[in-house]
Amino acid sequence: MSRTTSPQRLIFLALAAATASFSLLQSLASPVLSTIQHDLHTSQTTVTWVLTAWLLSASVATPLLGRIADMIGKDRTLLVSLAAIVLGCVVAALAPNVGVLIAGRVIQGLGGAVFPVSFGIVRDEFPAARVPSMVGILSAVIAAGGGVGIVLAGPIVDALGWRWLFWTPAIVVVATAFLAYRTVPRSPVRTPGRVNWPAAALLSGWLVALLVPLTEASAWGWGSPAVVVPLAIAAVLFAAWIAVELRSRDPLIDMRMMRLPAVWTTNLVALLFGAGMFASYAFLPQFMQMPVAVTGYGFGSSVTEAGLLMLPMLVTMAVAGAVSGPISRVAGVKTQLVWGCVLGALSIAGVALWHDRPWQLAVATAVFGLGLGLAYAAMTNLIVQSVPARQTAVAGGMNTNIRTIGGSIGTAVISSVVTGHPRPDGLPYESGFTTAFLALAVTLAVTVAVSLLVPGSRRRTAPAAAAAERVPAGAARRTSPEERGSVVSSSAGSTYLRR
Repeated sequence: MSRTTSPQRLIFLALAAATASFSLLQSLASPVLSTIQHDLHTSQTTVTWVLTAWLLSASVATPLLGRIADMIGKDRTLLVSLAAIVLGCVVAALAPNVGVLIAGRVIQGLGGAVFPVSFGIVRDEFPAARVPSMVGILSAVIAAGGGVGIVLAGPIVDALGWRWLFWTPAIVVVATAFLAYRTVPRSPVRTPGRVNWPAAALLSGWLVALLVPLTEASAWGWGSPAVVVPLAIAAVLFAAWIAVELRSRDPLIDMRMMRLPAVWTTNLVALLFGAGMFASYAFLPQFMQMPVAVTGYGFGSSVTEAGLLMLPMLVTMAVAGAVSGPISRVAGVKTQLVWGCVLGALSIAGVALWHDRPWQLAVATAVFGLGLGLAYAAMTNLIVQSVPARQTAVAGGMNTNIRTIGGSIGTAVISSVVTGHPRPDGLPYESGFTTAFLALAVTLAVTVAVSLLVPGSRRRTAPAAAAAERVPAGAARRTSPEERGSVVSSSAGSTYLRR
């Protein structure tokens, strides 16, 4: 079959498989952190970096490789990203200690580019009328993948051991890469330009300077120089990063687009919701696995049992995603987002206050799944409705990346809270989990307030459209086969549509 004449359904199947494979890795290791901790003889604070390092790497790699994709071709970058996932999985599966395992997770995180690259390929290969719905489906795959990872972790570990949490995705991703090579055509357009390495360095710098002290603050002391100095450095690097992005013709994260009211408010919701979602993925299974006979709380669940308790979340997430379209047509996308945030906040508050019985957590996670499904779909649709049709890919990729950054920050903070004051046997106190879940509930409650600031789901107003369609001075121009003379946005750059 010719790569240039591949049926669209096979192209989309390859993209869905690629995004699903990467999203699985965001949560596949979450339920087995305690198992990995004991097997590799490390501390709970250190093992949490198995999650945080992946999120940090993906936060930087997503916009960076997205920009490279516009220069060398999205099809090639997709294959490079899949190769990084495979290599990272092999390193993690063979890791003799937690340091090598964390290094493998960093390599896996480079595969985060599959998200913006897949959005860009959809934009290039599908008719404009189908792009919003295809982007929405890929976003649903990303959301569901995290839940599936939690459920699959237990059976894989019970049958084969925790190292197969990385061997299994490696095998799947190799098959996905072969499918992508055979089906995804070469990029029809490429954008000359350069990689904004200073912005990438500043982005990674402020994230590391922020996450390390947040993770270790309980052990080092919140007022100690070891915490205060890196946080101050993070603030300076963050300000410098914003300045560099605003002045750049090739920004990693487009601050001009962020000025659109519907975009910055929706992305702020994504940042906060990502913090709550990823931290919940990380610490709910750990809570369920706490040995109740020793600690007086938890259920002593196996990895499989913890995954099954999270299964209601996966089911309700799928249901919410399926009905989000009809709901948005009746109630509006903004209303859908608000209620998704409300359900998320209520469910995590329920976890904090009522967690004595398995059924209580099952109900809470089911409600959380409803909130996730509604909020994910609403965020994607709000972004699609707020930017020019040709900017769907860059805007969707930006929203996903900001959610990942929120997840890395949220995971680091909650890890510090849970592990800050361990029992004499090294296990967390129940109060650590309770405080952490209350903090997550407050974070998600803030998303409710922010979601109320999101403009209604009408199409863009004339001023907003004019602002969005303005081309920065000196921006690279390129044409598509369908629309000559137009300037289209890159999958991670800042080029705007000009009619």
